[in-house]
Amino acid sequence: MRKYKRIYVEVTNVCNLSCDFCPENKRSPGFISVAGFEYTLKKISPYTNTIYLHVMGEPLLHPDLGELLDKAYIHGFRVNITTNGTLIKKSKDILINKKSLKLVNFSLHSFDSNETLDSNNYFEDIFDFIRASQQEKRIMISLRLWNAEDMEKGEYKSHETLKRLEKEFCIDYNLEKRFMNERSLRLSPNVILSKASRFDWPDMESENTGDSGFCYGLRNQFGILVDGTVVPCCLDSKGSINLGNIYKTEMADIINSGRALNIYNGFSKRKVVEDLCKRCGYRKRFNMTE
Repeated sequence: MRKYKRIYVEVTNVCNLSCDFCPENKRSPGFISVAGFEYTLKKISPYTNTIYLHVMGEPLLHPDLGELLDKAYIHGFRVNITTNGTLIKKSKDILINKKSLKLVNFSLHSFDSNETLDSNNYFEDIFDFIRASQQEKRIMISLRLWNAEDMEKGEYKSHETLKRLEKEFCIDYNLEKRFMNERSLRLSPNVILSKASRFDWPDMESENTGDSGFCYGLRNQFGILVDGTVVPCCLDSKGSINLGNIYKTEMADIINSGRALNIYNGFSKRKVVEDLCKRCGYRKRFNMTE
């Protein structure tokens, strides 16, 4: 049985922000039920012990987040959460006290994309959570600045963000200058600062970039949308490559279906078989064509 490094379980496709780097969600808004989440955990437990609680959406919006994390712990899962950080203050106590939670990714580039956010409150709430997590010593924090192009242009908000980090973590060097030449920096034992370039989410309306390439979709990951639709990776935000529904079809039949195997075997041969994948710029990062 093939094992996966991670499975993305979308607990909601609803978000409280509208960032320019995220595609518009045209699916019906939804929140997974606790029963549906536990059902999903049971179905995927033979395949991984690590889940991410998103594909689209802001997971901290889920009204039963604490229960979801409890169910994950009961079933032996390590949980990673990616959040824009705006709701971390109200979710702090829930997250800190849940043993299943191992990693929180803060998309700090969300701040750059939303002029209405109050910078002082935004960063102080995140820093307050980080301080609390440092007491627990089991939760890793990744601070993401996935807007490298803006940083290289000297955009003001990225500059401000790095200055705030420099002060909070008592950095005794020019963080901005060093970070320009690094993909990641450790700010404290449990906090990593991560940099990457923006990317365009794959879309059927986007340009076809060819049928050569490689991706880890269905090799070390796949995703499950809030309605149960299984997709090959975390970037299929619309469910364009519908491999089946976890509520209707056994997981083994879904990942061993003809379509799923064609995707997997195609990438093994450095061939891109799905139209959506041919329109995905993110796979270019792997640069494995031979």
